[in-house]
Amino acid sequence: MVMDFAFTVKRIRFDEDYRPSENTRITTNFANLARGENRVKNLHNTMRMINNRCNALAFWDNPESDRYVIALDILSIEISLGASAAFPAIEMLKTSILDRKYNTKIEGIVGNNFSSYVRDYDFSIRLHEYNKDRSEFSVPGDFGDLHGKIFKLFVNSTAYSEHSAKPPVICLSVSHNKTYQRSANRHPVLGVEYLSKDGSLTEEYFRKMGMQVRYFMPENSSAPLAFYFFGDLLNEYSNLELIGTIGTMETFQKIYRPEIYNANSPAPEYFQPKLEHQDYSVTQITYDREERVHLALSQGRYAEKTFIEPYRTLLHG
Repeated sequence: MVMDFAFTVKRIRFDEDYRPSENTRITTNFANLARGENRVKNLHNTMRMINNRCNALAFWDNPESDRYVIALDILSIEISLGASAAFPAIEMLKTSILDRKYNTKIEGIVGNNFSSYVRDYDFSIRLHEYNKDRSEFSVPGDFGDLHGKIFKLFVNSTAYSEHSAKPPVICLSVSHNKTYQRSANRHPVLGVEYLSKDGSLTEEYFRKMGMQVRYFMPENSSAPLAFYFFGDLLNEYSNLELIGTIGTMETFQKIYRPEIYNANSPAPEYFQPKLEHQDYSVTQITYDREERVHLALSQGRYAEKTFIEPYRTLLHG
């Protein structure tokens, strides 16, 4: 594969004034919330939920539970091949933690949410076309290879190092097709670890990106979160760095997957997430889940038309 990729990172603040750019995947969590007549209320309530959760987790020397304020920046990563036009390859979030007691800013983690047009192409277009004439579902042997190489090149690039000295951590919902078992391992911030013997296509896809996964359920959470990372998740990041990620992504999951993450009772020792679960609370935030499902296909077609097909020979050369 050729190595002449050039990455450009654009950074925009995610707050009550945020409006998605033309290149942003509109099914991405933060973009979905920032559209429609309820956009300002959505954004205000989302940031309030994030701040409340982070202060609840960072309870030490924080008697009024208001010491910390989370700031979120959207990192939009564009990729160019030689003299070609830039393609919006990846979007992630960067957290910062503002300490009101000492009026200081603590750099948080890059990653959190993860958005990719190429992933839309792989899952919505390529998998479908590969299996349309097959009697049993299967996956191409090189599935995720291109996406994984692009991601690893970016993480090892100068463009990435300008925004973070540490590797990214991506935090996603657990799979509703797997069973998870509570273990005896407990981290002071991440909480209790869950284990699973079952694999998943998503995990294999992230493995192609160089990332491994562990599942932790923080204190007072309803379900474990899936943390994808490089290296040593438990020792390479500070408590506040991890809290910024947990508060941000647990909030998004409560909005997007309330059946799992806003359930009225916590995950048991043996846990299989169910989207049909009825005993949960609904947030005061509007989120169009149906639109998210329908648009994945069109976003995959966009990646195919503007990136995969025009540069197929170069990408796979």
